[in-house]
Amino acid sequence: MAFKHSGLLAGALVGLALGVSAPAMAMDFTNVAYVQVASSNTSIPVGHLEFCRSRPGECQAYDQVVPAMTLTDANWQQLVSINAHFNQTIIPATDRDLYQVEEFWTYPTSGYGDCEDYALAKRRALIEAGWHPSTLMIAVVRQQDGSGHAVLMVRTDRGDLVLDNQESLIRVWYETPYKYLKRQAQANAGHWVDMFDDRSIVVAANQ
Repeated sequence: MAFKHSGLLAGALVGLALGVSAPAMAMDFTNVAYVQVASSNTSIPVGHLEFCRSRPGECQAYDQVVPAMTLTDANWQQLVSINAHFNQTIIPATDRDLYQVEEFWTYPTSGYGDCEDYALAKRRALIEAGWHPSTLMIAVVRQQDGSGHAVLMVRTDRGDLVLDNQESLIRVWYETPYKYLKRQAQANAGHWVDMFDDRSIVVAANQ
């Protein structure tokens, strides 16, 4: 694949692949490694709105906002392990098949789930592992075929990383083949903000 700005942060990406021994970049949140968002709230996905109604404690404003988690060898391995665990143990199934509705966001306690269920499970596991919840945001994206999809975005000092049930590798957001639409607000898990994604995405013929 070739992406606009794909040459940037090459050193950081190598650092991720090898552990995280390379020095972290300065946290310039205007850098392409961080997705830009609107300053005002946008509409909440229906599935997440229902999730919040049933679990209001998981959809509140935070007393503290951590701008970004510092990525270390230890917590990088947490990301890799948790992403792999849920990708390997949850069996993909649609909400229609599981619950007879189009959208139902929940934790995949039955061992089955769709994209947002993976994202919810990974987010909870990372919080339990010590990650600050303000750095873990579910995002809604559009796939290349036009269909909707959800991923977990993790804000680190190396950029916004994406944990995806359709991809085993953890990538910086702009290295993924999606159109980013909106995500949870960093200061409030029950609010959502629009994302600005003006990349020119080109997919290689053999992909």
